[in-house]
Amino acid sequence: MIPVILAGGTGSRLWPLSRKNFPKQLMPVLGGEYSLLQETVRRVALLPEMSNPIVVTNEKYRFIIASQLQAIGVEPERIVLEPMGRSTAPAAAIGSMLALQSGGNPDVLLLPSDHYIHDVDPFLSCLSMATEYTEDSGLVTFGIVPDKPETGYGYIKRDKVVPESSGQGFFIDSFVEKPDFARAEQYISSGDYYWNSGMFLFKADAYLQELEKFEPEMIHCCRNAVDKAREDLDFLRLDKDSFERCPEDSIDYAVMEKTSKGIVVPLDCGWSDVGAWSSLYDVRDKDESANVSIGDVLLEDSTNCYVHSSERLVAGVGLENIAVVESKDAVLVSRLDRVQDVKKIFRRLKEEGRSEYESHTKVYRPWGNYESIDKGDRYQVKRIIVSPGQTLSLQKHYHRAEHWIVVKGTAVVTRDDEEMVLTEDQSTYIPLSSVHRLHNPGKVDLELIEVQTGSYLGEDDIVRLEDLYGRMYEGNSF
Repeated sequence: MIPVILAGGTGSRLWPLSRKNFPKQLMPVLGGEYSLLQETVRRVALLPEMSNPIVVTNEKYRFIIASQLQAIGVEPERIVLEPMGRSTAPAAAIGSMLALQSGGNPDVLLLPSDHYIHDVDPFLSCLSMATEYTEDSGLVTFGIVPDKPETGYGYIKRDKVVPESSGQGFFIDSFVEKPDFARAEQYISSGDYYWNSGMFLFKADAYLQELEKFEPEMIHCCRNAVDKAREDLDFLRLDKDSFERCPEDSIDYAVMEKTSKGIVVPLDCGWSDVGAWSSLYDVRDKDESANVSIGDVLLEDSTNCYVHSSERLVAGVGLENIAVVESKDAVLVSRLDRVQDVKKIFRRLKEEGRSEYESHTKVYRPWGNYESIDKGDRYQVKRIIVSPGQTLSLQKHYHRAEHWIVVKGTAVVTRDDEEMVLTEDQSTYIPLSSVHRLHNPGKVDLELIEVQTGSYLGEDDIVRLEDLYGRMYEGNSF
């Protein structure tokens, strides 16, 4: 069984923690040590028959994903880079084609990277049981047994039980869009409906055969994108021209609603798609006043609230059914029953070109990270962390000069034709248009303070001359 994990979404409804360049699947939004992606990979790795994962994402997240998988000791079978999003049906096709390259005709387990599962054992048992249907070329989706009339999920209506089987799988009658509350209540009372989890299990060739039957142009484009793909460091970069021509559609619409081989297997495992702050409220432990408090939080005379502090003390008095989410550069306050509309704020931030839409104050790079500490007219101060053995690109700037002060570790600095070694409490100056590079030769993080001065301090004022991470093709904005 090969897990194909989809990790390219933006998670707009979990703003301000989720941002375009650092979305929810890469964050430990549930608290604890691991991101949602890491939790997904660790969970499926508990099955002995599970192979290393194929992760499908985009180039913005590639180094973060590689780093997070390395941190949990997992070597992916592939990290596949889509040039643009084309929804889940093409991603499943790409994953299935690559799974076949490993030999045989393996089961493909298609999983979102940003879901929460409380009861892992029932989940794993259900996966193992569902393989009885894939042996007969069945395309399995897992329907979550609902515990309330939920209007935020799509539903799957079951038909008759699959004959000559364990009796736990049903043929699919139909997929249903998100209902209103009254209709959701009807679904729950009938006992014939499940929440659509977006998780699938099928033989690689069975899915590709059905996709070719219903979407021949899609599978043609996907094959070309794989055949013409190129290796880029540890990543597989799909051919852009081929993938750009690929129709965009979900696996539900492209295949599952049309095939006669679709089977829904009920799954009761404490699942949530973690799609909004209300979902996180539902799955977290609550205090005696039904509040969820994460981080440095003090509440008085408050009930049914979700309060998340990332950087500072957050105090609340007399609150009821309120969500408060604090990050270093933004604070969200919403009624708990209105948090689905956070995506409207996310959209407005994008339309207005606000930095809070795109990135946090801390920005991750393949060599480490940097964090904006202060900014004013013609200056900006950053804290830069360079991981052991890592090197920034050889670059220059047309509009800014830089002062570097080492506060921890050792730096090898290239500045035009000279090279120097700086240790703690030492500094250097990088003049305007000077060609420069920074390297950490040590075994501990290199930490330095950078003071930028100049007429323009945007991140796109970077001219790369050499780069170890293959970013030359991207232009100068990364």
